[in-house]
Amino acid sequence: MEVDFTFYLRKSLLELSPYQSAREEFVNYGRQMILLDANENPFATSVNRYPDPMQTRLKKEIASWRKLEEDQIYLSNGSDEFISQIIMGCCEPGEDHILIVPPTFGMYKVAAKIHGVGVKEVPLTSEFQLDVPSILKSADQKTKLLFIPNPNNPTGNSFKAEDIKTIIENFNGLVIVDEAYVEFAKAPSSLPMLNNYPNLMVCQTFSKAQGMAGVRLGMAFAHKTLIAFLNRIKAPYNINSLSLTAASEQLRKQDLVKEQVTTLLKERSRLERVLQELNWVVSCFPSDANFILIRVDNSALRYKQFIQAGIVVRNSSKSLGCENTLRITVGTPKENNTLIEVLQTLDNNL
Repeated sequence: MEVDFTFYLRKSLLELSPYQSAREEFVNYGRQMILLDANENPFATSVNRYPDPMQTRLKKEIASWRKLEEDQIYLSNGSDEFISQIIMGCCEPGEDHILIVPPTFGMYKVAAKIHGVGVKEVPLTSEFQLDVPSILKSADQKTKLLFIPNPNNPTGNSFKAEDIKTIIENFNGLVIVDEAYVEFAKAPSSLPMLNNYPNLMVCQTFSKAQGMAGVRLGMAFAHKTLIAFLNRIKAPYNINSLSLTAASEQLRKQDLVKEQVTTLLKERSRLERVLQELNWVVSCFPSDANFILIRVDNSALRYKQFIQAGIVVRNSSKSLGCENTLRITVGTPKENNTLIEVLQTLDNNL
């Protein structure tokens, strides 16, 4: 299917001549070369050379893992960099805007504001589901991007697959489905839809189930034309060598990741059962992620009590529709044992 991708992208960037690093100009002819092109320190260590600017080896491994082509993959310094790059690349400051569905991940709005881009908001329904008619009605020719975290943060629930499909088929701009918590979800990933919908982008991360938040590595998957555009406007060496090596090693540990996910899902269920029995917990919302959102009698008080007990949770009460809520990440079994003791102590001291 022929698609005019120039509609989605900033006109002022389409003719950009990107900076080409020394290492991008170099072609490996299959033999050992003396590298005198990039002004590096020549004395060998594990990191004295610049990293591969196009992350070729890791992309090949991810392509095999995610059943995609290498040219459908963009790697970023955390998903935050991708969010910033796609807003910068698609939205003209002062003219275009993005659309978000609060309560939602806060970085979408922050990144848009940093780039001088407007933000339209279409709140989720009272059941924390997508308001499809309102989303489509609110979009216009200046609505370039729609961000849908699935599962959602901070609510933890997944959205209906048919709603996402309807939006992708009828939304005029790019739809970014943020799957940071996809490994914990019953709902399927949107990745299989990529080849049928050129206006779909999916981003995932090594920060959650992969256990590599400190590495700061995000992945975006899309039509090769969109990926090529992102590669033109990115920093030359946006992923460092240590992150590339660590991610490559982690891809060979997926049995361990699945084992850990299974444990966390069991622990999530255990915590949900306890939370639903507490008198000061008003609601325990269903979760498809590695955290649980609860509505309590007094979130400020309960947050302070957790801190005093040596436990840090997130007070999510400022998010739309999340008044008096706390977001609790599922910890290790040992950590959760301590959490349950504190929960029950608070309940007994009402």
